Amino acid sequence: MGRRKAPEELYRFGVSMEQSLIDKFDNYLSKRGYYNRSEAIRDLVRDLLAKEKVEIKNSVVYGIVSFIYGHHLRELEEKIKSLQHENYKSIISTTHIHIDHMNCLEVIIMKDKAKKIKLLADEIFALKGVISGQISFVSQV
Repeated sequence: MGRRKAPEELYRFGVSMEQSLIDKFDNYLSKRGYYNRSEAIRDLVRDLLAKEKVEIKNSVVYGIVSFIYGHHLRELEEKIKSLQHENYKSIISTTHIHIDHMNCLEVIIMKDKAKKIKLLADEIFALKGVISGQISFVSQV
């Protein structure tokens, strides 16, 4: 069995904000199921640092590229496959879902520098016949 990493020591600090902002924050926490403000603030800081890795540092991250397209355009599927083969070193997995008789959903999970993942996503989204697309990034802090 592997060794477990010892939990880091927690430090306390104070945060000042207007009562109306605290009320909105507490309402948000309640809806999301947080037990306390500290846990939520830790999650917000982690998200902020992960976002920095994507937007500023162009670090290696995981990217999820999802898009809907009309499968009836034969050339479109070939172009999508070609782009995926050109980026095979970055692609971890793909999933293809038949939505209905005319449309498909494709999900591509990648690991690479954020800019490279975004470049592939933009190329795919620009193809004629791609109806909509979205990209999201996940990173360890």
